[in-house]
Amino acid sequence: MAYSLSYKIIKDHLLSGDMVPGSEVCISINQTLTQDSTGTMVYLQLEALDVKEVATDLSVAYIDHNMLQASFENADDHAFIQSAAEKYGLVFSKPGGGICHQVHLERFGKPGLSLIGSDSHTPTDGGLGALAIGAGGLDVAIAMAKGFYFFTLPKVYEIHLSGQLPENCNAKDVILTVLQKLSVKGGVGYIMEYTGEGVKSLSVTDRATICNMGAELGATTSIFPSDERTWEFLKAHHREEDYRPLGPDSDATYDARLDLNLSEIEPMVAKPHSPDAVVPVKDIQDLKVDQVAIGSCTNSSLRDMAKVAQILDGKKVHKDVSLVISPGSANILKELAENGNLASMIGAGARILESACGPCIGMGQAPKSGGISLRTFNRNFKGRSGTKDASVYLVSPETAAASALTGYLTLPPKTEVQEATSYTHVDDYFVFPLENLEDRRKDLVMGPNIKPFPLNHPLEESMEKSVLLKVKDNVTTDDIVPSHAGLLPYRSNIPHLAHYAFTTLVDDFFDRAKAHEGGLIVAGENYGQGSSREHAALVPLYLGVKAVLAKSFARIHRSNLINSGILPLVFENPKDYEAIQEGDVLVLEDLKKGLETGRLLVQNQGKNTSFPVLFAGSERERKILYAGGNLNYSKDLEV
Repeated sequence: MAYSLSYKIIKDHLLSGDMVPGSEVCISINQTLTQDSTGTMVYLQLEALDVKEVATDLSVAYIDHNMLQASFENADDHAFIQSAAEKYGLVFSKPGGGICHQVHLERFGKPGLSLIGSDSHTPTDGGLGALAIGAGGLDVAIAMAKGFYFFTLPKVYEIHLSGQLPENCNAKDVILTVLQKLSVKGGVGYIMEYTGEGVKSLSVTDRATICNMGAELGATTSIFPSDERTWEFLKAHHREEDYRPLGPDSDATYDARLDLNLSEIEPMVAKPHSPDAVVPVKDIQDLKVDQVAIGSCTNSSLRDMAKVAQILDGKKVHKDVSLVISPGSANILKELAENGNLASMIGAGARILESACGPCIGMGQAPKSGGISLRTFNRNFKGRSGTKDASVYLVSPETAAASALTGYLTLPPKTEVQEATSYTHVDDYFVFPLENLEDRRKDLVMGPNIKPFPLNHPLEESMEKSVLLKVKDNVTTDDIVPSHAGLLPYRSNIPHLAHYAFTTLVDDFFDRAKAHEGGLIVAGENYGQGSSREHAALVPLYLGVKAVLAKSFARIHRSNLINSGILPLVFENPKDYEAIQEGDVLVLEDLKKGLETGRLLVQNQGKNTSFPVLFAGSERERKILYAGGNLNYSKDLEV
């Protein structure tokens, strides 16, 4: 049988399940990564699983999100994560080492490996030909403890590339074009696999940019073949031994296909407030810009930074523009300092931030009230920048740099920057684990801000709960639990975060939940899109949310709800969504039987009506819900 590249790797790692799209499979996991915004919960969960060391070949704990140490909370979280790394045998990447996805691409990713990470942009390593999947924190903890990962086998979407990018375009313009054509829901249920002659013209960092923003399509992951460009990248990073050529079978078949001629790509921009609100840059006239931010895990490679420096060299940032730049890793920052590019940036008037996520996740550099910000990032959800009434546009580094000079959204000039053939490696930001288990740390450093994560109880046979909140389509995890500099320090403190649940949408969700002793949420399509952070399930769990009734769910958030023991139920008839109002009391009976059959009848007490909802889950997922969550279920599980 002929296989796509994705299915080849899955088959090589398959532990259980059938290679049939829509069925649940379990694969062995070679590597994991975490970052500090999600990592505290992951390591609390790993501790609860009661293991001595991780079962993976390599696990890395990165510090790259919560970097502003305005008080003790972030520093305490970092100390806790480092102590967990030293206890369980993980590589610890200190603050300043770089953004997890960029560093992992440079130092640890390999063609053909399986990687899951507690960050939705983990698919970045698909640029190397790895099967890299973003997952909830508990899934990552279980992978570290047990060495396996369960997921629903996606279909495979072929993106067939021809031609070669124009000299004023970036891989960012490619993925923005794909988003324009397919939307933020276009990749749901798929792996996006890139094929065709056009692939050869894209560097590994180009490919990584495209795979990174595949998360915005809703895709499970994205992947490129491993070829001579992969070998060039690994050789430049002194890792030739990690290379292996990988690609699909010549007669592989796919479930869907999009043809894209790279030669026809033009500079693109995603307008507020969605990554798929994409138009050509030339179609927006006279957009005055207040802020430009360059970097993030999407566009902070050495080549991207060098193009920015080339555009800025000898020029001056517009007087009304604040330009901030975040190189992706300590390696890149060192190279920029040594080759003169950093001087070009500073000479133009750019502010250089440390190698971290920074403004991408709302950690500083919030725009002014009503400000216009151009960003090379992956998301532009309303309020994510830290300023609710700001308008954020997503662009390539070349477009961003050109616009910083003129003060208006501007088409970029042609740039010509060669790929580096040899990289300096900065190892001083890594703390590597001790080989001898007996020599490793035995305790964990637990600051006062680190609170226990909530645990659910086994599922009862019935529930009678009020609808606490009704929301529309494409509600994000940033809406469920806001992510900005004021709240990121409390990622390890669910009771504190609970006070801010849904505050981008309503002011009083916490009060509603407390007054009704929990309840239900009703939602439209693609509920829970965006970040993988499981806080968007843990906070509702803490507040007593028992089920979410939606038209459809984003993949990772659905898994996080199940992991927390919260029922993700889908309207059989989407029109039934319209008839429900906040405050309605819904009754669900015979829950276990309904989950078993996949169909439950919901009674609306006040309206004296009923309607069906569906649960399309595996037997394992049902057992997790019966147990009241995946931690309860998986502690003694073996595959």
